[in-house]
Amino acid sequence: MDMLWNGWGDPAKAAPLPGEVTGLLRDMLGVKPPRVSGAAELEDVSVPGTTAEPAALRALAEAAGGEEHVRTDAESRIRHTRGKSTPDLLRMRAGDVTDIPQAVVLPGSHDEVLAVLRACAAHRLAVVPFGGGTSVVGGLAPRRRDFVALDLRRMNALLELDPVSRTAVLQPGLRAPEAEALLAAEGFTLGHFPQSFEWATIGGFAAARSSGQASAGYGRFDDMVLGLTLATPRGTVETGRAPRSAAGPDLRQLILGSEGAFGVITSVTVRIRPLPERCHYEGWRFPSFEEGTAALRRLAQDGPRPTVLRLSDETETFIGLAQPDEIGAGPSGGDAGCLAITGYEGTAEDVAHRRERAAAVLEACGGTPAGTGPGERWAHGRYSAPYLRDALLDTGAFAETLETAAFWSRLPGLYAAVRGALTDTLTRAGTPPLVMCHISHVYENGASLYFTVVSAQGDDPVAHWEPAKHAANEAVLAAGGTISHHHGVGTDHRDWYVREAGPLAVDALRAVKHGLDPEGLLNPGILLPVD
Repeated sequence: MDMLWNGWGDPAKAAPLPGEVTGLLRDMLGVKPPRVSGAAELEDVSVPGTTAEPAALRALAEAAGGEEHVRTDAESRIRHTRGKSTPDLLRMRAGDVTDIPQAVVLPGSHDEVLAVLRACAAHRLAVVPFGGGTSVVGGLAPRRRDFVALDLRRMNALLELDPVSRTAVLQPGLRAPEAEALLAAEGFTLGHFPQSFEWATIGGFAAARSSGQASAGYGRFDDMVLGLTLATPRGTVETGRAPRSAAGPDLRQLILGSEGAFGVITSVTVRIRPLPERCHYEGWRFPSFEEGTAALRRLAQDGPRPTVLRLSDETETFIGLAQPDEIGAGPSGGDAGCLAITGYEGTAEDVAHRRERAAAVLEACGGTPAGTGPGERWAHGRYSAPYLRDALLDTGAFAETLETAAFWSRLPGLYAAVRGALTDTLTRAGTPPLVMCHISHVYENGASLYFTVVSAQGDDPVAHWEPAKHAANEAVLAAGGTISHHHGVGTDHRDWYVREAGPLAVDALRAVKHGLDPEGLLNPGILLPVD
């Protein structure tokens, strides 16, 4: 099934906010019902006819294996318009489809992708690769109107599994749950479970350098990738002959995180792990975010490292956002402080051993065990937060997320700078926000910070958010953070990414793009500015 066209996920899973949460939003943040009651209905959205020439559509049909694989109907084009950031959803709810593709093309193989790219080059059509449509950084809204969405859903197979090497070759259109089911049937797992897990695809994970909620144990997705096949307007690039190589620069790293600007990923070779014998999740309380952060650093640097390791600040803990299905229930267990979630996956012996050793470290750092309840509630609701955002928008609240990362020594300053920038900007605009944060991914040398912002919408919610987002991006760079840890660059972060990388590095990336995509047809304006 397709995702909700103007919201997140499965419409059947949508749920209204509890009454106490609605009251809190009204009393604490001044949230009022939205000016326009309800969202536009799909059938009521005014969609301009495609401007793609008949000859171009015929060429695309021939390249993709038949006319049924080229769609120009209104619904198909609407469902491939933009991604799932809050500004994206607000525009869709208002019936704004100015970023609509001229057609949706569904190739079924690597060769068909190459043929489609050649057809697009011949007819001067830009191309936006489309997996699960879960981008939250403007990664599906190119800076051209004459483009087609290249939907990879037909390329959804497990091509090869090597149990000796513990590798698998997956096609890019395979959604994460289906990939896990295919691997589980053979006794394996990827161990990659981002919040977008239910809808995101293998190709999207690679294109955006995704990071899953069990990254402390399994690693990021780019850690798992051993090889890639890339289709470009000039031909094919293949990488990954061995687990590691000294044969020149690692070209995988140019493709990972390239967000469709250099080519279309048509297969991914990944490292796989045996299915865990046991999974155990639990909660820990810390008096402060500072003390909890120090505990996470100890585990990340000196071990034992849990499979899942995350820490909510005081505000996020009080609201209950770490357990989205329990939102509004309030803190439990006396003084709320900060809630940490630890999870362990593996053999029963390994889980027991790591739990015991990690508990000693956490207690030595001032942590108090909170039992399995918080961990189990987190695991149960780990994919629910985007549905919660839809419910917040329905009430008239604005809700958005942003994330960054830095070395441990810079993390306190980064946390204060971004939180302050969001709070100050939105308060001056008359909509004081609730700013929540958690550490979601840890490394030996640093960690990521994931912020959630809730406020009243203002008269024009998208325009109202832009200065706050700008201020937060400026604060990230000034405090020594990276502009994105796992959401990607898209258009929302592009100008700050250019500054972070520096002019010489950007020139080098432009040269790569010109070599692979000389006409500049692939996702123009995404990742790099259009010349």
